[in-house]
Amino acid sequence: QRERMRRIRLDFSLDEAAAKTAVRRWIPDLTDAEFARWDQLGLIEHLDIDGTRWYFKRAPSNLFRLSDEARARRRADAPLPAPGPNEVLNAHHARVVAAAAQSGKTSVLPQRIAFTQSLTVKADAVPAGETIRAWIPYPREIPGQQAQVQWLGSTPGKARVAPASTLQRTAYLEAKAVAGQPTRFEIRYAATIFARHTAVDPARVQATPADPALQPFLAEQPPHVRFTPALKLFSDQVLQGETRPYEVVRRLYAAVDRIPWAGAREYSTLSNISDYALHAGHADCGQQTLLLIALLRMNGIPARWQSGRVFSDDGSGYANLHDWGAVYLAPYGWLPMDVTTGALASDAPALRDFYIGGLDGYRIAFNDDFGQPFVPAKQHYRSETVDSQRGEAEWAGGNLYFDQWDDDFQWQVLPAGQR
Repeated sequence: QRERMRRIRLDFSLDEAAAKTAVRRWIPDLTDAEFARWDQLGLIEHLDIDGTRWYFKRAPSNLFRLSDEARARRRADAPLPAPGPNEVLNAHHARVVAAAAQSGKTSVLPQRIAFTQSLTVKADAVPAGETIRAWIPYPREIPGQQAQVQWLGSTPGKARVAPASTLQRTAYLEAKAVAGQPTRFEIRYAATIFARHTAVDPARVQATPADPALQPFLAEQPPHVRFTPALKLFSDQVLQGETRPYEVVRRLYAAVDRIPWAGAREYSTLSNISDYALHAGHADCGQQTLLLIALLRMNGIPARWQSGRVFSDDGSGYANLHDWGAVYLAPYGWLPMDVTTGALASDAPALRDFYIGGLDGYRIAFNDDFGQPFVPAKQHYRSETVDSQRGEAEWAGGNLYFDQWDDDFQWQVLPAGQR
């Protein structure tokens, strides 16, 4: 609990004066009354700690995602938050749908991609001579989504790659700390990545079969997937008695999609993420995904977690952490879903609902569940207790938190001759 409070204080690091200063960077003539009104409406996330109000360090930038009024008050030259390249309809989505229709396949447009991931512990974060232990996310092969995962090497050498059965798979490395120098860990690998599209006919979708293998994905998964009274009330309000499986999915997906995206607190500081997403008035990708998983499971539809990194070939150098999921719809089986990207701006159902049953070809998954143990096990409390996208590090004296190291993710599509 003491460590959780320390992390909360790192997240909620702005007093009222600092929060106002941050907002005034974009609204120079911000009034105290405006700030107070937005604060009262819950648009500037805060916690009252020991009698003092502290604001989330990302609350000033989140304000412009949550409030039309605040966006309208921004300086004319202030850039607005931009979505990721594949979070808006583009030619790639159309190519995926067309390729699936022409080939009769649900996995299309394969690309061989080389990846380099690193974790660099800051100089003198650990006493010289002490062993630093690092875990860097590493992918599993997932049928129809990512294949032919090929290890290319690591720095330092002798990495220990977790078994393919590990649901949060990593490569484990060790190195001695050197005084005055950062300690860098790097892994290199290649994988074939597919885009996915399944043309779901709602009329063909059946009730969930009584398959024991599906039962774990229908159950609560404490602490972050709980069937609370508030969740049941929200579900009832959304569904209005609807029971057809595909329509249940579509309605719940749309309801969660309507929750505005905002930069998130560290997950390790939240006691029930799906409940937080339900009540906070905003959520990031993992929070939205856990809320949708909870809603689907509560309504008898199997759902599960997936997460990793997304990237783009649009020349921007875009790469980001991302969480999404999968839903089971008989007779189609497990289908991907990305509620954060949500409905695309198209009148064509195959494009509008692309991310119910489809995925773009610019993402790699590291995790097929949340909150799972590492192999080898971590000895100290993880920095990220739910997800695993950046990595983890520790030494004999304790965990190394995010402010003590940096991570990097690079990728390159390989020419056909190198595949």
